[in-house]
Amino acid sequence: MNMTVTPAALAWFQEECGFQPGDYVRFFARYGGSSTIQDSYSMGFTREMPDSIGLSTVAGGITFYIVEDELWYLDGKEMTVDYRKDRDEIVYSYA
Repeated sequence: MNMTVTPAALAWFQEECGFQPGDYVRFFARYGGSSTIQDSYSMGFTREMPDSIGLSTVAGGITFYIVEDELWYLDGKEMTVDYRKDRDEIVYSYA
């Protein structure tokens, strides 16, 4: 498994959320919404210090991660976090 945060997504996290180098962004599975890999669940994010990192990547000095207990959400797939300007939102894709 691997996680990628695109330059467009990084810029969005910095500009819209104020994340700076040294910050931690936790991605988590939330009940509700939809995704292409888990019925009735979608991905959310929050600013949170890590507890038990299961998967992480660093972009722009910011650590993006998922805790071990929520790796089930990825179902063994790689996750790409991107920003879609036409929809003005963060999008998650899995391969």
